[in-house]
Amino acid sequence: MTALRARWLGRLPYREAWDLQRAFHEGRASGRAAADYLLLLEHPPTYTLGTGADEANLLAPAGELAGRGAEVLRVDRGGDVTYHGPGQLVGYPIVHLGERPDVVAYVRRLERGLIGALADLGLESWTEPGYTGVWTEQGKVAAIGVRVARGVTMHGFAINVADDLDGFRDIVPCGLAGRPVASVSGLAGRRVSIEEMVEAVVPHFVAAFGHAGVETQAAAYPPGSGRKDHSFEVDRLVAAGTFTPQGRAAVPLTVGRRLAGEPDRPPWMRVRADLGAGYRSVRGLVEGLELHTVCREAGCPNIYECWAAGTAAFLLLGEVCTRACSFCEVTTGRPGPPDPAEPERVAEAVARLGLRHAVLTSVDRDDLPDGGAGVFAAAIRRIRERVPACAVEVLVPDFKGDAAALGLVLEEKPEVLNHNVETVVRLQREVRTSANYGRSLALLARARRVRPDGLVKSGLMVGLGETNEEVLGALADLRAVGVDIVTIGQYLRPTARHRPIHRYAAPEEFDSFRAHGAALGLRCVEAGPLVRSSYHAGEERVAVG
Repeated sequence: MTALRARWLGRLPYREAWDLQRAFHEGRASGRAAADYLLLLEHPPTYTLGTGADEANLLAPAGELAGRGAEVLRVDRGGDVTYHGPGQLVGYPIVHLGERPDVVAYVRRLERGLIGALADLGLESWTEPGYTGVWTEQGKVAAIGVRVARGVTMHGFAINVADDLDGFRDIVPCGLAGRPVASVSGLAGRRVSIEEMVEAVVPHFVAAFGHAGVETQAAAYPPGSGRKDHSFEVDRLVAAGTFTPQGRAAVPLTVGRRLAGEPDRPPWMRVRADLGAGYRSVRGLVEGLELHTVCREAGCPNIYECWAAGTAAFLLLGEVCTRACSFCEVTTGRPGPPDPAEPERVAEAVARLGLRHAVLTSVDRDDLPDGGAGVFAAAIRRIRERVPACAVEVLVPDFKGDAAALGLVLEEKPEVLNHNVETVVRLQREVRTSANYGRSLALLARARRVRPDGLVKSGLMVGLGETNEEVLGALADLRAVGVDIVTIGQYLRPTARHRPIHRYAAPEEFDSFRAHGAALGLRCVEAGPLVRSSYHAGEERVAVG
């Protein structure tokens, strides 16, 4: 008997969720993931038509619906047309049914699980002969449309939780004329939240399918309640110390005084400031070419080691970010236009340093139509022209889920495509402004599918309030969607205005993360208190071959 990993991911556009499903499906079918998954989401307004759907059941033109902010998609599931939107819980089971799957029996199990969940809310529901889904005295409350390939399921069910059923007015729901739809809240005579529905569904799903156990991780804030963004004026650190001909004095690892409630800094959280010739050479080159580095802008504790060794991680698109994540030292504000000469200067720096593995990252540029993807692509091309033997690793933002923007970068075939999930799903909205765990997983999944011969990488921080069990769950998720390399390091508060440090993970815990990742099948887990995304990046690439 296998275990189940249930993930309540919050709101995610349908296309991203579809790509995410495909990745988990491939992971389960190929054996990359040893457990089944239940992905639970909410979508923006979307109409989907199954493989056999009659387009006449879509009562409004697709263009008109698009003008109202709704997508219309033909998808690879069974069933007719249905609507997904805010206030509806959508479940995508990724379940291995064995070599000879009984699809009808699978659908019946889904129905039983949903009926049991509704019963826990005091609602009576049932199935009707000849139809799929769950019915009530007011109409159909849950639709089911599935696909099974290689013995593993995709797509699944949709439960109308909120009272707003306006989206169904533009279709013949499931192709059943004259059959109304109902909502859980309408049946209950009160507002039922999505989270309440999630809590009811998961145990009945486990019971229906006989899983050996369940690991549930959930987004902490209801999608309809507004994002918990962090907006504040960011302190720019001027480290204590004096300037000398050799450079600035050592920057303390944890900036400023320890906040009330923060743990004491342990002895292993120390670095030696090497301000020798190597460090000064890289600093002079970076300043001379008017480049930005994540080493400086993000206050990386490894700057002395890396610059002394003659390497740096280049920060594209300026030093001002359009987001204000609670862990990050990079300045938040309104950035200027991209510098068209920046890719050439980066390539010049790579050539002068003699790099064989260059790391490019950027601030978030939500103000640009492509999120800055074109600048990444240009920088890769310039490096290839100047230093053909140099491998390129890109640490990209999420591009707001734009697959075309990601495609611009992947077309240049970077050796490593890196995108950090940063933290576990429960803490995403506290820690990452305008980001989403599901979106990040979808980006990594898309990179795996588009560039099956490239390396896909991601990273996590610890010390933000997560549990070790949640970290292990995130490692399993990353492995399931096809990630090769994961970095795990200790969060360090940049200034007193940033998120406090919850704990310092001991070196033995990082050893445990590394061992667990290896057991899952991850090709490389670089874990340690001072590990950062670009730390020893070239060695990681060589290690995985």
